[in-house]
Amino acid sequence: MQNENALALPMAASSDDLGDFSAPAPLGGMDFGGDLGGDLGMGGMSGGALDMPAMGGGMPAKSKLSGKAKAAIVVRLLLNEGADIPLESLPDDLQIELTQQMGRMGLIDRDTLHEVAGEFAEMLDNVGLSFPNGLAGALSAMEGKISRQTASRLRKEAGVRQFGDPWERLRALPPEDLAELAEAESTEVAAVLLSKLDTTKAAQMLIHLPGPVARRITYAVSQTAAVTPDTVDRIGLSLAAQIEARPEVAFDETPGQRMGAILTQAAAGKRDEVLTALDEEDEEFAGDVRKSIFTYALIAQRVSPVDVPKIARVLAQQDLVTAIAFATDEEDVETSEFMLANMSSRMANNIREEVSERGKVKRSVGEGAMSTIVNALRELVNSGEVELRSAEEDEEDEED
Repeated sequence: MQNENALALPMAASSDDLGDFSAPAPLGGMDFGGDLGGDLGMGGMSGGALDMPAMGGGMPAKSKLSGKAKAAIVVRLLLNEGADIPLESLPDDLQIELTQQMGRMGLIDRDTLHEVAGEFAEMLDNVGLSFPNGLAGALSAMEGKISRQTASRLRKEAGVRQFGDPWERLRALPPEDLAELAEAESTEVAAVLLSKLDTTKAAQMLIHLPGPVARRITYAVSQTAAVTPDTVDRIGLSLAAQIEARPEVAFDETPGQRMGAILTQAAAGKRDEVLTALDEEDEEFAGDVRKSIFTYALIAQRVSPVDVPKIARVLAQQDLVTAIAFATDEEDVETSEFMLANMSSRMANNIREEVSERGKVKRSVGEGAMSTIVNALRELVNSGEVELRSAEEDEEDEED
């Protein structure tokens, strides 16, 4: 029977009409156009034509299909096999072109199907190097290799749509930036933004919003049932355009964070002197700096007890002995006791014995040991092995 030797494609009034197709490129310079070629592994794409190259000279006349017809056959075959082809990533005109082409196709006999599939497989075998799809892929591949200024200029010149899905761009933003966007937009737009985020990022965004604003936005989510995909797309493009329009800044950290990191390494006397002067000049900035300073005294407040052994493992025991022997301020003593209580009892006993035998520690030596401990802790935080508790969590614990 015919059905046993054929691939069924959607029928049309005339199965002989396969549409108009551009002249096929030779095997060495194939151009498949659009994202379809890249997603199917058919090489790079630049021209926008939905083509596979025409068959070689020895094929039967019945198999003299155009490139677009062959592309439609390959796509239908892959879909029949259950392959997940992200056709939605194609430009709209290519999605329309592919769908229309499939609508014009009729029945494809088994021999033709095998030849088209064989040509496609052979073409994949001949691919030696592929390039990223469009400017979005190129920018991703060159990330860290070209300057941020150049990358930003390319994105602006190409437009938001050219560097990928705007919602992917927005989901990558930190929650505080998303909260800032939401607060500046209407409640309805902010509700769409909240709905398009994954649950974890959405919850984090709400944390950074004032209570009344967060309540209005969460209520507005109930009004988004009738929002159309086109509206969501336009909102995403508008929000992503605002992000790209922001001026490039030279520093990743805020001024308070940068100054706090510097004063963390400074001697205690100089740190107190600078903070006193900052209080007189700009009390708000001084407050930001204090939030970013991390000292030995804060370890007991910001570190989880289960993380103390991780810190002890990367430190020389002598540094712990020196810091604990030097600690005299109440908060420093509290940190020393916190660390001793949460490390192995054997190590804690050894340290206590050495501290009792240790004489007076010079300020420069003691502060140096404390700085060594703080720096080791920061390295563990940066590597993800240790997570510090936030200042807000400390305040909540104090209230409880």
